[in-house]
Amino acid sequence: MPCNPATTYVLLKKRIPGATAALFERFVRRACGAVNLKGTVNVLITDNSEMRSLNRRFRAKDAATDVLSFPAVPGLPGSWREICDLWRHSRGKRKQLGHTVEDEIKILILHGALHLAGYDHEADNGKMARKEAQLRVGLKLPLALIERAASCSPGAASIRGRRL
Repeated sequence: MPCNPATTYVLLKKRIPGATAALFERFVRRACGAVNLKGTVNVLITDNSEMRSLNRRFRAKDAATDVLSFPAVPGLPGSWREICDLWRHSRGKRKQLGHTVEDEIKILILHGALHLAGYDHEADNGKMARKEAQLRVGLKLPLALIERAASCSPGAASIRGRRL
């Protein structure tokens, strides 16, 4: 069951030519439906600086990250459940991989939705990676976040999306 459209909100803190919050809200609902995630999902799309600050505050890691996913806080309406970083991959990685900023953000939203649905690529022996790859094809997205990280050479950047 997709997320209720009235309870899905995307805040774009950076202007993205040709993209709107409504476009990403529609995708959030599709991604939620694909992973059977119910309830409110709010997404903040921001920059590296804010992601670094949030990662330091909530995970005690002083580094930018691609995706932070927060479980819903019972009794706190409108609490954020997912935060995506727009600029980390959208500037360099997306060009290298040949896809749009819009697709990059959708990949990050899907990755975060999987975390919100209970998947954890750090401890599931590839279950999340398989699910992400399957959903990526169904949602017509390019190479998924976990697949990209797995194809990195030793010493390259690791997967940065984490579930809190």
